[in-house]
Amino acid sequence: MPLCQIHILEGRDEETKAKLIKEMTETLCRTLNAPPEAVRILISEMPKTHWGIAGKTAKELGR
Repeated sequence: MPLCQIHILEGRDEETKAKLIKEMTETLCRTLNAPPEAVRILISEMPKTHWGIAGKTAKELGR
């Protein structure tokens, strides 16, 4: 059973996350020859204050 864990910054809408789940599932099925029923996608949304880039938070950088 393929499990894909994706970490993204908070703030994306539900439609965008649903599209990500759909397209990642299709990619895993095609690449691993796995049935869609076996694929699991886990999206973890990180607060912008918990994501560091070059010594600053994503929030400080306006991301």
